[in-house]
Amino acid sequence: MKNIKMKTTVLLIFSVVLNISVSGVSKEKEQKRDPLKQPFSSGSIWNMPIGKNAQFVPAELERAMAAGMTIDEDIIVLKPDAPETEIFTNYAGWNREKDRCPKEGPLLFSAPIPNDFTVNKANWDGTTPNSGLAVLMPDGRTIKQTQPFARCIAGESGTSQYVFDDMDIYGDGFYGAHGGSGLSAIGGALRVGELVSENQPIKHVLKINVFGKKNLYYDENIKGFRWPAKRADGYASKNYGTTRTKPVNKECRMGALVALPSLINLDSLQFETIPGRILAQTFRDYGAYIVDDTAWDVYAIVTEWGPAGRVTDEFEKKWGFSMKQSSKETAWSRDMDKIFLNLHIVVNNSPKTIGGGGETRIPMAPGLIEP
Repeated sequence: MKNIKMKTTVLLIFSVVLNISVSGVSKEKEQKRDPLKQPFSSGSIWNMPIGKNAQFVPAELERAMAAGMTIDEDIIVLKPDAPETEIFTNYAGWNREKDRCPKEGPLLFSAPIPNDFTVNKANWDGTTPNSGLAVLMPDGRTIKQTQPFARCIAGESGTSQYVFDDMDIYGDGFYGAHGGSGLSAIGGALRVGELVSENQPIKHVLKINVFGKKNLYYDENIKGFRWPAKRADGYASKNYGTTRTKPVNKECRMGALVALPSLINLDSLQFETIPGRILAQTFRDYGAYIVDDTAWDVYAIVTEWGPAGRVTDEFEKKWGFSMKQSSKETAWSRDMDKIFLNLHIVVNNSPKTIGGGGETRIPMAPGLIEP
């Protein structure tokens, strides 16, 4: 009898352990990240939450007056099985008098892009958008980046001008086709599906553009940028900070990590829109990198556009108004002022203290699903 009881007990214990083990494995699998939805390593600048040792100084951004809010769209194409599309050199750049459509120089590279996806004057945002392209190659891990991308006719070749170093979607992924800073054209972008639910937080660092003439600092020693940016705009020495109405903030440079510090009570800011409050929480938990100059007196947040969809389309469908606001006197515009005018710079953001160092405000991102 004792033996039977003993065997029964052992079997029960084994069963419990087995269930815990299986459950644990399942949970672990559930927690793994899809690199197509949130790329790069957990320790990447694009995934690292703000640390509790972060040291803040006010960014002192001046209020944007030309419009309530704008966007800068990253072209993100993650279809490695799509038809190979040739991308040729075009020299139009950001010249409004020139055309980005014709092939004007040698082949830059070929990449998989669905035949029906186009980027042209009829559907892009603005007159001469930055149009940084991040495209996943057939190996499923190499990201090629170029700027400014156009593909004017469906099924035909594309054009661009500048090509940047390849990045591994499973690596750190710091750099790429944001020409003003040299930072990534996929990491930090507000992605499709991320700002459509009041119960779903955004779980990564963002990217923003600010008006360089009003807000960015340049001198001959530090050249207008800070880590992790590789550079400032080529015109920075004669442009940055030249129209400020208050003292120049030397910490506010291209590549700065900006955030809403915990000393600011977000509820006290009295956000008028749900997506505004969601973004404010993201700026609190993760912050955003300044990656480009808007080149006019506006703020911009960097968003995804590609075969997977367009953030601006789903945003308007969900919330009933556009992310882009010409008037300063709308609820969304007022919410954007509340965020941008309260941003602080993480001055101790560095290769060894990404996000300011110390225990992170919220848990770090889980590992990636293996290739």
